[in-house]
Amino acid sequence: MAETAVPIRRSLRGFTGAGYDKGRPLLVQAVWFAVLSLVFVKWWFPARWRPALLRAFGARIGRRVVIRHGVRVHWPWKLAVGDDVWIGEDAWLLNLEDITIGSDACVSQGALLCTGSHLRRSPTFEFDNGPITVEPGAWIAAKAVVLRGVTVGRGSVVGAAAVAHRDVAPGKVVTTGVTA
Repeated sequence: MAETAVPIRRSLRGFTGAGYDKGRPLLVQAVWFAVLSLVFVKWWFPARWRPALLRAFGARIGRRVVIRHGVRVHWPWKLAVGDDVWIGEDAWLLNLEDITIGSDACVSQGALLCTGSHLRRSPTFEFDNGPITVEPGAWIAAKAVVLRGVTVGRGSVVGAAAVAHRDVAPGKVVTTGVTA
């Protein structure tokens, strides 16, 4: 006999956000969001200045890092990037938890690295966040998504529009949810 799924009755009013630490005081958060929106993402802001601006807000950024316009970083102080990394236009690093990007990795246009999620069985939809690690030489292709808690192995590829919802072994390729 098949089990019947019982829908969760949500009460979002009870959400507490327990266990989530933004890592900086409200004033620093507000200043970052102002700088992000008014300067960092703009096409006219020089790409060579973006790493320095992220460092000023606590990010650990290596040498010769290229960050194109339109890139959004939620919390710079929760970002570590190695040397010779490329981050393409309109990529979104939604780092409620740490994101670490190893040297010689590429995060292409429109990619989303999302460290946040929710406990699906929690009536108040509490957080279920986890860090993301992109190991050296990995490529997150255009419009790809890497979800919370995932490690993308050394030299592996998350193909265009694919979703990495579990770890990707070194040297493997993920395309539309299938690992090759």
